[in-house]
Amino acid sequence: MSDAMKLTGLVVITVLFTFLFIGVGLDASNYAYFLSRRVPKVLAMIIASIAIAQSSLVFQTITHNRILTPSIMGFDALYLLTQVLVVVIFGGFSVLLLNPFINFALSVSIMVGFSLLLFGFYFASNDGKSNVITLLLLGVIFGQLFDNVSSFFMMLVDPNDFLTIQASMFASFNNVNQELVYLCVVPLLVVSALLFKLAPILDVFWLDNDNAISLGVDTRRVTKQVLILVAIMISLSTALVGPVMFFGLLVANLTKEFFHTYRHKTLLIASSLMAMSMLLSGQWIIENVFSFSTTLSVVINFVGGLYFLSLLVRQKIQ
Repeated sequence: MSDAMKLTGLVVITVLFTFLFIGVGLDASNYAYFLSRRVPKVLAMIIASIAIAQSSLVFQTITHNRILTPSIMGFDALYLLTQVLVVVIFGGFSVLLLNPFINFALSVSIMVGFSLLLFGFYFASNDGKSNVITLLLLGVIFGQLFDNVSSFFMMLVDPNDFLTIQASMFASFNNVNQELVYLCVVPLLVVSALLFKLAPILDVFWLDNDNAISLGVDTRRVTKQVLILVAIMISLSTALVGPVMFFGLLVANLTKEFFHTYRHKTLLIASSLMAMSMLLSGQWIIENVFSFSTTLSVVINFVGGLYFLSLLVRQKIQ
């Protein structure tokens, strides 16, 4: 089967489940209300799908590792720590928590600011001899620190405040603020366009850093640019719907297995479509087949965890 046919199949699945989410049950008397509820929900899933898929794909390209995703940099843990500290310092009824715009702006600003400080400090102190793996280790250390601090404060807060924090620990697509969804569209399109512009250069990264440098690519500059774009995408996705740990790993690797090409323009489109089809179909099945007996984030983490273990076993055997 050609790549064009595979892309067409993913488009059909995405359109089908988009229609099932939006169009089923509409009539002249209820369409205004249901569209106002359904469209932002579907758009939030599409935004999260594109952000997670594209950021995970290019992140694996610059790190030359199929088992790494941007979550290793500690963004999920930092998001949770932000929510915990807001509750601990200002209380569960603080405007910083209840106002979606302020909470969204605060979360995104902190995550992007952390990434800029980390990347800026690291690249400025390495005099052109930067090693991405060392940067990843720093991210792991900070992520573990943020997670431990969050766990410590969660044991101290009032049970009612803990319930407020618990809502931020898992991804949710049912209570998305529609104004926030539309607010995320423009920055997502801008960052996605910048990644497409970098796609031909990222193609050369498949040859490893030394070969890319010999072909005239400034790998240090491109790596820093990609990391910043990845940080923005993951910040938008996490602040909008919450953390989804293994989804990026699952989508990026399945895309590479189904589409045997080195061209990032094709892979970026394919990974976005695969993520949208998986997220939309999965959420529809959770709602209509399992009647909300579980959540999609739990299923993704379970399946993604098993897939992660299979990748580790296959790489060890090879």
